[in-house]
Amino acid sequence: MMSSATAIGNWKHTVLYLTLILSLLYFIESLILHKLHINRNNVRLKRSPNLPLRFRDDGTFKILQVADMHFGMGSITRCRDVLDSEFEYCSDLNTTRFLRRMIEAERPDLIAFTGDNIFGSSTTDAAESLLQAIGPAIEYGIPWAAILGNHDQESTLNRGELMTFLSLMDFSVSQINPPVEDGTKGGTVRSIDGFGNYQLRVHGAPGSVLSNSTVFDLFFLDSGDREIVQGRRTYGWIKESQLRWLQDTSKHDHNQRISGNPPALAFFHIPIPEVRDLWYTPFIGQFQEGVACSVVQSGVLQTFVSMGNVKAAFIGHDHVNDFCGNLKGVWFCYGGGFGYHAYGRPNWHRRARVIEAKLGKGRDTWTGIELIKTWKRLDDQDLSKIDEQVLWETSDTILKG
Repeated sequence: MMSSATAIGNWKHTVLYLTLILSLLYFIESLILHKLHINRNNVRLKRSPNLPLRFRDDGTFKILQVADMHFGMGSITRCRDVLDSEFEYCSDLNTTRFLRRMIEAERPDLIAFTGDNIFGSSTTDAAESLLQAIGPAIEYGIPWAAILGNHDQESTLNRGELMTFLSLMDFSVSQINPPVEDGTKGGTVRSIDGFGNYQLRVHGAPGSVLSNSTVFDLFFLDSGDREIVQGRRTYGWIKESQLRWLQDTSKHDHNQRISGNPPALAFFHIPIPEVRDLWYTPFIGQFQEGVACSVVQSGVLQTFVSMGNVKAAFIGHDHVNDFCGNLKGVWFCYGGGFGYHAYGRPNWHRRARVIEAKLGKGRDTWTGIELIKTWKRLDDQDLSKIDEQVLWETSDTILKG
């Protein structure tokens, strides 16, 4: 039979053991588990822009294209291909400064970030780099849309995660992918290749007869990153499912609108193979490097032509190309390298492209779009404006009719 002293000793050990367990649980609760609790004071909803997007009172709508920022980790990320005299003090912050200068100078209604927004291999935190890269757009409260290039996913987030994050950032109008019903399969929802295929509609000016109508369509497409085709490594391309979505969207919009489809623009990162043919045509701007694209010709140009309302496509990827050329009635325009951590040329200024659409004027109200033009600005002392050109105007339609 257990002695009284032994029983008391075991009881003390039990109490000490339980005390130790409770202390350990309290330690875990206080140092770890509280981080999982929702702190209602820190919950903040996404700040959304005023929607729908619409033309200004003066009948204009301006888009700033930012191509190939290649943002890394801010002040510790060095510049590439700048003058020796500039290298010592040049970093990602130069890219940020350029974006702020462009916003101040042009006051865009929408900023289009057309891929390689971050340079994945130069950052240890993709989300933090995106927050810094896109930061100026958020600071100024400007609606912005983004698509992915071939380098964005090389860090801590995959392409799906990147587009989800981009869509949730303040003032973003980016979307992951639209749900698409397949009429041939009893209304089932089919998927679209890639991440970041979406349409933005722009309404007419406030108070005009078209203030509640779409007068401008903007299509954003994911051109992928890298793929293997018949054992050969190549760049990505816009797939059949994406083109089918474009055509279906165009047909649906046409059927819903008495006056037909309004003018449209497209934005994607990797150029299509036909852009190489522009070398043999008149073009505006500089064609300074080979067109880096997929070996696959997927029918993008034919799709744009068949839609009838796509007036221009804006691309990036090849940083020291900044030209516009016309293929079968559709302009293809490079943005030109924007970022200082992206490759470039020491004596070639970083640059940005601006697109402006103007409404026609009726007797007492703004009507539909009558003119779309573009120009570029250089990151020099004066933000020099170069290569202004008209991409489309209503008289083009009249003359061709």
